[in-house]
Amino acid sequence: MISELINTNQLQKADPVFGQLSFDNHEQVVFCNDKDTGLKAIIGIHNTVLGPALGGTRMWQYANEWEALNDVLRLSRGMTFKSAITGLNLGGGKAVIIGDAKTQKTPELMKRFGEFVHSLSGKYITAEDVGMETSDMDLVREVTPYVTGISEEKGGAGNPSPITAYGVFMGMKAAAKFKFGTDVLEGKKVIVQGIGHVGETLVEHLVQEGAKVIIDDINQERLEAISKKYGATIYKGENIYAEEVDIYAPCALGATINDATIQTLKAKVVAGAANNQLADEIKHGRLLQEKGIVYAPDFLINAGGIINVYAELENYDKTEIMRKTENIYNTTIEILNNADVNNITTHQAALNIAQSRIEARKKENQQ
Repeated sequence: MISELINTNQLQKADPVFGQLSFDNHEQVVFCNDKDTGLKAIIGIHNTVLGPALGGTRMWQYANEWEALNDVLRLSRGMTFKSAITGLNLGGGKAVIIGDAKTQKTPELMKRFGEFVHSLSGKYITAEDVGMETSDMDLVREVTPYVTGISEEKGGAGNPSPITAYGVFMGMKAAAKFKFGTDVLEGKKVIVQGIGHVGETLVEHLVQEGAKVIIDDINQERLEAISKKYGATIYKGENIYAEEVDIYAPCALGATINDATIQTLKAKVVAGAANNQLADEIKHGRLLQEKGIVYAPDFLINAGGIINVYAELENYDKTEIMRKTENIYNTTIEILNNADVNNITTHQAALNIAQSRIEARKKENQQ
């Protein structure tokens, strides 16, 4: 019995990175540990063919380190394709800090994390993500220049969430145009799942356009505040995926389109801000296609945030930020039409464009 336990334990510990299903030929994975501040973080650098890897830092109370590793691998890969399809000269990276952002995040921890980022000499540039605020990026900036999304008072582009939400709104309107023949969302029934910084701003855009907005979140207090502020309806049912709605907008964590949910999903369009919405890109992308549900690829329509922070690196203004973000509408239409003509999933159509740009740059670099 003891030998069986040992063998099982050894199997679980074998190939912790290279053996992960989410590993996709990542260039580098860095494990960061600091006893004094309690920092436990992982930085994933997926691809730097187009430029330095840029992606936010997420602080989350993961169930275990394997879960954190899986998340950083999936997220950093998504950032590669997000930058590529948006036409930015950036690679894909991401960082996760293991812990409760409300109780365990300290200035000392953030600065120590910044020192680890700095040790990579610019190969990875960090930014704000779940569990982070602009003020945290300002702290990181004290120890390294390799950070974006710092406050406007310190010369940065500020909180990227409003731009992210606007890009999602543009992508949603494009998906609506493709599915319903009009991009006017007035009267459309939309469920927004997750009302953090991005979700709230998306709700605001939808309400202003006259959509019938239903909101769902694990934070009941926030639900009530957002409902009161915008007049959105709080979801009270048992299965959000089975609701008869026009649009489902996942804006919390990923993989909400999975084996369990996709069977009951009744929305006609899926368009939200969450990363990695498809638990299995191939399988669930195909199932959505078979059900006639239009899926606006997440790494395309949630790219507003990276467009916003990229402005700090390229020194372009708010007007250019908005122009690039509004163009998400045109790219989404192009991809949805491409998928339809070639009878492939919308995710695959988007991925093909992103990968072709990376391959073209790789050939240029080899010449």
